[in-house]
Amino acid sequence: MTATRSFAVGVTLTFLAALTCAAELPTAPPQSVGFSAERLARIEPVIKGEIARKQYPGAVMLVARKGKVVYFESFGQLDPASGKPMTKDAIFRLYSMTKPYTSVAAMMLVEEGRLRLTDPLSKYIPALAKLQVSVASTDPATGAIRYSNVAPDREIMIQDLLRHTSGLVYQGFTAHAKVKELYAKEGVDWKDVTPAEQIERLAKVPLAHQPGTTFEYGLSVDVLGRVIEVITGMSLGEFLNQRIFVPLGMKDSAFIVPKDKLDRLAQPFATDSATNTPTNLLDVTVPQKNDAGGAGGVGTAADYARFLQMMINGGQLDGVRLLSRTTVQYMTSDHLGDAKSSGSVALLPGMGFGLGFAVRREAGVFEVVGSAGEYFWAGAAGTGFYVDPKEELICVWMTQAQPGMARRYDRYLFKQLVYQAIGD
Repeated sequence: MTATRSFAVGVTLTFLAALTCAAELPTAPPQSVGFSAERLARIEPVIKGEIARKQYPGAVMLVARKGKVVYFESFGQLDPASGKPMTKDAIFRLYSMTKPYTSVAAMMLVEEGRLRLTDPLSKYIPALAKLQVSVASTDPATGAIRYSNVAPDREIMIQDLLRHTSGLVYQGFTAHAKVKELYAKEGVDWKDVTPAEQIERLAKVPLAHQPGTTFEYGLSVDVLGRVIEVITGMSLGEFLNQRIFVPLGMKDSAFIVPKDKLDRLAQPFATDSATNTPTNLLDVTVPQKNDAGGAGGVGTAADYARFLQMMINGGQLDGVRLLSRTTVQYMTSDHLGDAKSSGSVALLPGMGFGLGFAVRREAGVFEVVGSAGEYFWAGAAGTGFYVDPKEELICVWMTQAQPGMARRYDRYLFKQLVYQAIGD
């Protein structure tokens, strides 16, 4: 056996041994689905280097191709305070990686004829029927910016909630000064409010944009969660558990980490090294006042991989069908067209947005390798995923750290390392 072949066999055996505690998704040698085991081995030293420079305490990564898991590893620490090592079954705060769950739930109701994308939001939440739009203008004499409220050109539709064109925003992200001020004044948020309080406060402030005209990331999917609750008569968490998590075998996915699983909850550094400020993440050890469909979920890399495998399979996994193939294709197509992009989570070049997922419009232009038709999203505290139908590839990235631009760097570095290992 040549030295090169011996190395390849050794790396492959190491990979297969590491995969034994993966989720129920089947495993395979990397080369059997077109990956280079030697090139996948480049991931470990790079990630360990990032951990050594305290970019994050630890990480879990899962890569599957053609329905087979070929890479599933954990590095660093689960809890930097105790020094406990990271484990593959670590539970992470998902933040905005909760949004795809809520979006799929809504589309399940669409398929059942209980909801239509063109339905006005007010059909389900009458309190939001008379929202006005805040419009800026410049005083010709002084140059000062003035704001006035005008009637919307049309009502918010369910499709607007799914693609973030509702005019609802995040107070911390929006560039609209007046709406930012009013959100702060009325306490508009997803944390520490009941569902009723959330809607009551939103009803008091204008929209930042005319519905349907502008992509701005915000509370749209939280409100979509409220719509699901109205239609089903369940809390969002109950519906997701009954209709998505249990059917797909996602045993650690929820809106709270129970006491018997607390030893698996990943923790960030107490202080963020970039800003030297305390890290403050959502306390998922106690029930929240509402199941925040845009930010409140928790889960593991293995659970999320099962959800994504359902999507790339055209809506089904292991004999359980949640959505039709046609609905999955529709959700993961661009729904923005020529709509503008605003706010601090603006769409990057080459990027569109579907119904719950960002969508890559072309292979080039975007800042990291990928394919046209790829869909993806991320969570503020360090999680992310990619689904590439052309390559039959899913990638799940889990860390826990202070939200910020560094998290995008982390995700794209990992993605580049995965794609460079494709060998077919």
